[in-house]
Amino acid sequence: MNKAVTEGTEFMPPAFADGLGVWSSGDGTPGSPTYDGSGSGAFVPADADFAGCLEIFKTESTQRLRYMGQTQLLPGCYLQIKARVKAISGPLPTVRVAGWAGGAGDAHVTGLIEQGEVIQLHEYGRVYEVSAIVGSGRRQGVDMPWGSDALYGHFGLDINGTNGAVIRVDDIEITDVSNVFLRDMIGLVDVRDFGAIGDGVTDDSAAFAAADQAADGRKIYVPQGTYLLEQNTTLSADVDFDGTVTMPDDKLLVLTKSYDLPTYISAFGDEELAFKKAFQALLNNADHESLDLGGRKIAVTEPIDMQAAVPNRTTYATRRVVRNGQFDVKSSSAWDTETFTSVATYNPTDPYKLSNVANVANIPVGALVTGSGVGREIYVRSKNEGAGEITLNAAIYDSVGTQTFTFTDFKYLLDFRGFSSLQKFGMEGIEFQCNSRCSAIRLSPGGNTFVLKDCFVSRPKDRGITSIGIGCQGMLIDGCQFLSSEEDLDVADRSSIAVNSNANDVKLRHNRANRFHHFAVLGGDNNLVLGNHFFQGDSASTGVRNAGLVLIGGYNSSSIAENYVDNCFIQWTNERDASPNYNSGYSFSALSITDNIFYASDVESWFSFIVVRPYGSGHYLNGLAVTGNKFRTNAGSISRVDRVDTTFSDLNPDKYSGVNFSNNTFHAVSTPCENPLRLRHTQNSRSSSWTISSGGQLPFRGRALGCDAMVAIGPLRTQLGTTRYTAPYVELEQGSDQNDIKLRWPESLSGEVSITIRADT
Repeated sequence: MNKAVTEGTEFMPPAFADGLGVWSSGDGTPGSPTYDGSGSGAFVPADADFAGCLEIFKTESTQRLRYMGQTQLLPGCYLQIKARVKAISGPLPTVRVAGWAGGAGDAHVTGLIEQGEVIQLHEYGRVYEVSAIVGSGRRQGVDMPWGSDALYGHFGLDINGTNGAVIRVDDIEITDVSNVFLRDMIGLVDVRDFGAIGDGVTDDSAAFAAADQAADGRKIYVPQGTYLLEQNTTLSADVDFDGTVTMPDDKLLVLTKSYDLPTYISAFGDEELAFKKAFQALLNNADHESLDLGGRKIAVTEPIDMQAAVPNRTTYATRRVVRNGQFDVKSSSAWDTETFTSVATYNPTDPYKLSNVANVANIPVGALVTGSGVGREIYVRSKNEGAGEITLNAAIYDSVGTQTFTFTDFKYLLDFRGFSSLQKFGMEGIEFQCNSRCSAIRLSPGGNTFVLKDCFVSRPKDRGITSIGIGCQGMLIDGCQFLSSEEDLDVADRSSIAVNSNANDVKLRHNRANRFHHFAVLGGDNNLVLGNHFFQGDSASTGVRNAGLVLIGGYNSSSIAENYVDNCFIQWTNERDASPNYNSGYSFSALSITDNIFYASDVESWFSFIVVRPYGSGHYLNGLAVTGNKFRTNAGSISRVDRVDTTFSDLNPDKYSGVNFSNNTFHAVSTPCENPLRLRHTQNSRSSSWTISSGGQLPFRGRALGCDAMVAIGPLRTQLGTTRYTAPYVELEQGSDQNDIKLRWPESLSGEVSITIRADT
């Protein structure tokens, strides 16, 4: 690029032959003395080396020569000032190019380098060339970097040394040499051309902004150096970083056209910091809905506080997605789990509070709460230090009074707990390489529709995804792999959990989870668990198994469909009821378990695939559909697929209602179960009272509460062999377990009947 060619800008001063009235012996500004008639300078029309030149008799300690015209300085334009000189007589002086920097209002711009390299004249009559380059950027080869404040200059020479020297100066040339510095003058705008220093100390924010303003479709180039940006900086043009930037934590770097993690890594020179700054920009930039990690692996040495990365926001509700990359957790003491103990009081009338908490300031929000009578996945949602109170994510079933609680603060790769609410945030196509050092994601206490899609959560130390409040409302986890760090441990020794939730409407779809303590602990209603494969076996002979899926809440209104439940079971509890005894409501109701594959190998005979664990008395089944499932065990058989865990309480089978346990298949199961239960009974000995046993096939220790139908198969015969056409009445809840019935006939008969009995009303 040459401004004289492309834009017609005139840089060359007039020849001395045109007159000396525009050549100053001062600084070149208007009113300064000239060489015209000065007595110290004269035009020489003919010289052996110069066609025409200025002869100067040195009378000042620094004899100046300045062109009084204003030579314009443009961003990105570099000018070379060049002159040929020779000594004629007197002391041999030094000569250098020099100038006067003019700014807005024709004021002198101070603090700049206004001289070029000094040339010593060693002999008379020899022609020496002196030159210097001036421009806005601090580049190698630029003698006078004047930044963006200097708008023009008065250029010429300084002659130093003992007075009395006589020298001759050929016409001074000023030419555009910008092409020496710019690799692609059409496509690049260098931030140095707009005053950027790159010393890590000077604030270069204004220079970056000016470069972006001037880019006009070209790419911004940030050369080597460290550029301090103390202000929010937005670059709308594409940008190429050879140097790096540094800026305060609360200041934004928004790269509108180059918005991806690889560019931020180039900008900041550190993967972890680059991710934080890119995420900060994501939540402060309306131009992008997603951050592309560009397939990069991000080495992480400490938990990333996602809210601290965006200190100007504690809530966010616009859809944003982070995608396409990998986080790789490196060894560091920053991942060490912290444990605190404290005495606190619990009152079930305020079921989400712990009061009178000792040392409440030391207990971190997001810590897991454990203690006598505390259910699974109870976390500190928030705290009020002044009141000495802690708010929990869920109620405690049996901790009335004062006791010592333990608070365990797992460390998470991505920690969103600093946001009070985060909505419509997603992560797609990402691998979280926890490397058994940390947990993966801790959600914000509030918000909804967090999405994790097509991701790998690999080897989390304690937890995969943790909800400490209701930030899991409407959470969607789709097509993800959860790979345990405990796969080599026996089931009884595992403690890690892939997912937990507390709020409603969670969707777990098409995921795969191996060998966790639990795959998912779901504490809300209206969940959809579809098409997942979760397996939790080990190599122990006749080993124990943990629940793969834990459903917490009596009225559940969830669908569990088309999953592969492998060497684990589904557990349904009400362990978050602060007053667990049943007094009113729906009790255990509205759950559908449909078209799943249930498989287990080498387990104890008492193992069951569907387990109800009631807390408190009086509970019952009130709407349960278990249909179309395939139950199978290998390397041994089990007694039955259904079980009531009476560790804390029992169900009331007299109140079962709306239980449909049908169209399932059973292999290596000693006692299949069904409701309604269809049986065939053959009475060989004539009797007026036929006892028909359910054989324990009514589910969940159900009692024979109803009889839907009875039909005789073949003739009913008297002792004399006469056929009778008659009907019996039914006596329900017979036998010691009340799961048999009796048919009462008007006389003693024998025969065969098909009968359907029910464990519900």
